Amino acid sequence: MAISVWKPLAAAVLALGLSLPVQAQELRIGLSGELNSLDPHYFNLTINNQIAYSIFGTLIQQDETQKLTPGLAESWKTLDDTTWEFRLRKGVRFHDGSPFTAADVVFSMARTAKVPNSPSPFTLFARAFSDVKVIDDHTIHFITRAPAPLLPNDLSRVAIMSSKAAKADVAEGMTTEALNKGEGLVGTGPYKFVEWTRGNRLVLAANPDYWGGKPAWSQVIYRPMSNDAARVAALLAGDVDMIENPPPADMKKLRENPTVKISDVVSNRLIYISLDQSEPTAGIPDTEGKNPLRDVRVRKALSMAINREAIASRIMEGLGKPSGDFLPSPMFGTRKDARPEAYNPDAAKKLLADAGYPNGFTITLGSPNNRYINDSEVAQAVASQWTRIGVKTKVDAVNATVFFKNRDEFKYSAGLVGWAAGTGEMSNPLRSIVATVNRDKGFGAANKTRYSNAALDAVIEEALHTVDAGKRELLLQQGSKMALDDQALIPLHIEVTSWALRKGFSYRARADQYTLANGVSKD
Repeated sequence: MAISVWKPLAAAVLALGLSLPVQAQELRIGLSGELNSLDPHYFNLTINNQIAYSIFGTLIQQDETQKLTPGLAESWKTLDDTTWEFRLRKGVRFHDGSPFTAADVVFSMARTAKVPNSPSPFTLFARAFSDVKVIDDHTIHFITRAPAPLLPNDLSRVAIMSSKAAKADVAEGMTTEALNKGEGLVGTGPYKFVEWTRGNRLVLAANPDYWGGKPAWSQVIYRPMSNDAARVAALLAGDVDMIENPPPADMKKLRENPTVKISDVVSNRLIYISLDQSEPTAGIPDTEGKNPLRDVRVRKALSMAINREAIASRIMEGLGKPSGDFLPSPMFGTRKDARPEAYNPDAAKKLLADAGYPNGFTITLGSPNNRYINDSEVAQAVASQWTRIGVKTKVDAVNATVFFKNRDEFKYSAGLVGWAAGTGEMSNPLRSIVATVNRDKGFGAANKTRYSNAALDAVIEEALHTVDAGKRELLLQQGSKMALDDQALIPLHIEVTSWALRKGFSYRARADQYTLANGVSKD
């Protein structure tokens, strides 16, 4: 019956010289890495988050420049120094048809601290408040421990789950394992979960009742393609419509190809070297039981031995900007006078000798080989440059899943890692990757160096509670300088992120590096 009704209707429309509405189409995206989990609160990782934010909603959204915009909350304001009021959007429904209410916000915020074995937990985004009070179904109050001017930024990173669909008989509700099977995977986002086959594809379908308007694509297929050549070949063959992170070596060819469009932007992702500063030796032999990485002179020498400009031009081919800070200027909290460490191998050798290691030592540098732009090649370059100053370096480059597991178990003395500031300002990397690990405060969630500096922690905490934006920025700049003067880690470069699309497709390049189907349009 549907066909017999449609045909005469179509004929009538065409006879009148009118156009039929274009049906939504399938969008095929080639990802440069493998999704780790579908649990939106399990692992704060870009590739996971970009899927989570397609299925679930957040109270506040970020646009492509990381500017805050209304999401599931229509508005927010402070009532006093420690109370934030959020007015929730009315009429929003989850994918299963159930209404979105304040109860779902309370459940989701509480769940972030209950997910077991999280490699990089979301607690840093849910620790500023001590209580969430439900005023009515569409009004909530966040009660903070102290003034929390960055609460809206934090809440833009926490996915809101359905308290009904995700309820289960364990502390966190639906377990990560169950969610990975698609159980309870119910959100308010523009796309619904259909299926996930690890190593093959993730399929999402449009949510026609999405509060932000009907999605442009009826179906989205994400395909993991960690091999650069295969990813580019799939795009050129028309097997996918879009790929993320086209390899630097192919950028010139792709830019000159009339069937391809490139979209790129300076991102918020710092690529850096983490150094395990614990005792005993952190896997470094022949140092009489000492860990040389605990000496700031050694850490400084390793930084000075790296030729960042050569790496940026020869390996990254312009897709990496050498950096001496955690974020690119002018993001909030960055220092205008921050400069990349100057390449000086002779001074590096002298520092090593002064620290008691004139003959250097032996170290292993861990690296993923499919997570960041030319990650293993960058690691090899760093290893070569360290070896030249006497620090004999072996590279262990493995797929990202294995790398992160090894890193989290502290199997590497040094690791090539990336950190994207999800909130788009300096407090994010400071409290996440250099603050002393403190789960109650949400500090050090991704601090895998075991670096600890009480004075730095105090500056970070003061900044997080300073309402005056000018004063807060000065504190963040101070914290950044303290951390990098002490060589808490070794910054290398900020990634310039690119996407390549088939002709006729466009993408709003995002500083947070997320590949979102809703940002793709047909010309």
